[in-house]
Amino acid sequence: MDALYQDHHAWLLGWLRRRLQHADNAADLAHDTFVQLLGRPELIPTLRQPRAWLSSVAKGLMIDRQRRHKLEIAYLQALASLPEPEAPSAERQLILLQTLMQIDAMLDGLPAKVRMAFLLSRLEGMSYQEIAHHLGISLSSVEKYMVKAIRHCYLARLEP
Repeated sequence: MDALYQDHHAWLLGWLRRRLQHADNAADLAHDTFVQLLGRPELIPTLRQPRAWLSSVAKGLMIDRQRRHKLEIAYLQALASLPEPEAPSAERQLILLQTLMQIDAMLDGLPAKVRMAFLLSRLEGMSYQEIAHHLGISLSSVEKYMVKAIRHCYLARLEP
């Protein structure tokens, strides 16, 4: 691991700096990328192209970070639109944001329409018929999407 870090950290950091606006974010993501590798030590001897693996993991981490950032912005905008007496406390805001991030992570990997159908049902309280109309799909498609999403969530909860 030490040799891999010594040989490729500077390259990965430069690669990330070219793609990100802030050097601090690049350093954080480079660190997180190597932490991913630490969690899977059995991979180290099998890496034939370590830079390809590192860049692939770093891309995934960039996407996750961007998705979390968009989710946080949307949440903060929704909070800002609430009348002040209805706005939750700072502690409640943090809990809600963490919950939203957990839901987002749990739904990761689902096709966009499946994810949207699930969110419209569970968060917006829409009926399957309303979802079908909103998404421009059949009722049977909504039913299939919901089964797929619920199964995906169930299996995601079983993962360690």
